[in-house]
Amino acid sequence: MSKPRFIPLQFHEFSEPEMLSRSGAFAEELHTRRTVREFSDRPVPREIIENCIRAAGSAPSGANLQPWQFVAVSDPEIKNKIRSAAEEEEKEFYTRRAPQEWLDALAPLGTDEHKPFLEIAPWLIVIFVEKYGVLPDGRKVKHYYPADSTGIAVGMLIAALHHAGLATLTHTPSPMGFLREVLGRPKNERAFMILIAGYPADDAQVPDIHRKPLNEIVTFV
Repeated sequence: MSKPRFIPLQFHEFSEPEMLSRSGAFAEELHTRRTVREFSDRPVPREIIENCIRAAGSAPSGANLQPWQFVAVSDPEIKNKIRSAAEEEEKEFYTRRAPQEWLDALAPLGTDEHKPFLEIAPWLIVIFVEKYGVLPDGRKVKHYYPADSTGIAVGMLIAALHHAGLATLTHTPSPMGFLREVLGRPKNERAFMILIAGYPADDAQVPDIHRKPLNEIVTFV
């Protein structure tokens, strides 16, 4: 076992007034984030996507094993394949698999099996969770809390994309095994989510829903 190596922490401290201002401004910025299903086909430079994924890659993870892979898709042909496979699974979901209780919960959002955004939006970021790592010599490395760690990274990615000025949509067709096949991913990876990213359509609308107030989501003791 190798001996741990430590380096000085790089940490910038702010005054309490600055902290209050920064935290309030960030909360307000994220409060404007909405899930969008109507996208523009306006191109988004790859460098912006790279920066946002770099931010997501700084997320904490179990034993710092970083059990995630991001596949950023802009190729129209691949997007078409993803849409075709996703809509096939979604049709099964909406017509056969989903219990009525689930369909009732989705009703206020106006969703169905049709997913045109998978081709219209300029970027599909497909996130895979590594069930285990693989060393160059083929040996397997156990990953700890891979799904939890990947979920944190995805949350940071959504925040980064919103901060950059882009709209997003989380999409999880069930099952998602087709993504590994379409994208040629190794067998140690499991599809976690498709994150659609781009500009909203000029006439985009969102459901009239509201978030819970602070007193309903936090308890101070």
